[in-house]
Amino acid sequence: MDSNSLVCIDLDQPSLEGFRKFISSWLYRSDGFTMLVDPGPLSTIPRLCSELHRQGIERLDYVLLTHIHIDHAGGTGALLREFPGAQVICHPEGIRHLVAPQKLWEGSRKVLGLLAEAYGEIVPVPAERIGFSETIGRTNIRAFLTPGHAQHHCSFLLNDLLFGGEVAGVRCDVPDGICMRPATPPRFILKVALDSIDHMIDLAPRRMVFAHYGLVDRAVDHLSIARMQLLLWVRGVAETAGAVATAWIVPPEMRPEMFPTTLRVVSFQLPEIAPA
Repeated sequence: MDSNSLVCIDLDQPSLEGFRKFISSWLYRSDGFTMLVDPGPLSTIPRLCSELHRQGIERLDYVLLTHIHIDHAGGTGALLREFPGAQVICHPEGIRHLVAPQKLWEGSRKVLGLLAEAYGEIVPVPAERIGFSETIGRTNIRAFLTPGHAQHHCSFLLNDLLFGGEVAGVRCDVPDGICMRPATPPRFILKVALDSIDHMIDLAPRRMVFAHYGLVDRAVDHLSIARMQLLLWVRGVAETAGAVATAWIVPPEMRPEMFPTTLRVVSFQLPEIAPA
């Protein structure tokens, strides 16, 4: 893949402290089609459209949504006003929520509060402009259902590049090493999340785009770290909550020997928990 075909468009939130290099949209163009992954919230659609026009984009063929959370998909309907020829690809469970987004918007406001207001309202997507297909048109893109971070999460594979959304959690650039953490908002089911990661590992992508944040090589290594982190964090929560929680949260396979030395260096300072 020509590296010039793939462009990261940062969707910074100037009004929010710390929201730099956190939300991004990814543009891919080839001789046959142009697509955009995760257009972001309504508040950054003017910035996104300006950058697309600066890149010489006059038409979008596809808008791929890894999931329908407001920071990834809230501005999709507004983007379609600027690019009326685009077809939106979304998890089947997410389609109805974007066609009639009032409940999704109310839920976002309830969970995120003022942050949701900063992102902006979720704009409806016309029903005829959104759908799901495992193979996308005549492109070489395949869509996979990868619930875990959200029940309506998708990942997309283009040749050896995986647009993974938050299937492997979130990451940030650090001078040395790898900085990652799980992304597990309610309702979180460990087995579902692990199955999605395993499915992506089996695809053996060479590179991966994290929605938060960036493009990485050694995609399978990052997916494997994400898998082990989920096991480690759930085990830590269970141990913190006490022996009763351990009995029903942590499956038997989560023994200390399951974790490599590089991850077992993390120690938990467990508080004393008073009996109920």
